[in-house]
Amino acid sequence: MEPTTDALAQFLELGFAAAGTLAGGFFIVLLLKYILESVVGQANSLHAMITALDLRVKTMNNEVVRIDTLISTVVGVRPDLDRIARADGQKDARKD
Repeated sequence: MEPTTDALAQFLELGFAAAGTLAGGFFIVLLLKYILESVVGQANSLHAMITALDLRVKTMNNEVVRIDTLISTVVGVRPDLDRIARADGQKDARKD
């Protein structure tokens, strides 16, 4: 016998149960694929937002240290060297 007729005969023998199982499995795979794509997209957008917020915090920290140093110098108070040392070496995230 030909392979196609054997497969067809087996399929006809099993009937509706086999067809329903195959269709159900196919739809489950499609549903999982859709859900996972949605979750990955949301995770990527959250990652981008968190990265932007992190850069903003670094920029604000550098600005606060700079303003603190300027005001301390104008007022005649010794600048907080510990604070400046903690901020030293951190990457400045400003875009200017």
